Amino acid sequence: MNSADVLADGFGRVRETVHEAVKGLTAEQLATRLDDKANTVAWLVWHLTRVQDDHVSEVAEAAQVWTEQGWYDRFGLPFPASATGYGHRAKDVAAVRVPAKLLLGYHDAVHERTVDFVRGLGDSDLDAVVDETWTPPVTLGVRLVSVLSDDLQHAGQAAFIRGVLRRR
Repeated sequence: MNSADVLADGFGRVRETVHEAVKGLTAEQLATRLDDKANTVAWLVWHLTRVQDDHVSEVAEAAQVWTEQGWYDRFGLPFPASATGYGHRAKDVAAVRVPAKLLLGYHDAVHERTVDFVRGLGDSDLDAVVDETWTPPVTLGVRLVSVLSDDLQHAGQAAFIRGVLRRR
């Protein structure tokens, strides 16, 4: 197994966890909060997918799936196309009310683009500096692992909320 295989496997695990968290939930359940300031399954999945789309498209020097494939228009959210969820408040979280099919469709499209990108990488590609605003500068490998970490945390949060909702 090489590093491209490891990354593809990691993003595959994100996809599996996202599908398990969303599967069988209604739009109402996807938008349910455990308290009045909590994130929802819908917002978490939208956010983790937007971050993956934003960050991977940047390093791949490609357009985001969100806008290129029309997902921004299909979601119809009251945010600018550039929004990824960073800095969102409770009212923003509440605005993400979409059906499971839409959430999973967007996630799968981003997953496909991500895996296509990482499968084309060689081990030495991961050492390329992609962001010099940090100390030390961020390499491609560090950026991709950062996205994986963030995605897995949010997917786990969504799975936890699903479990609470299903037990009610």
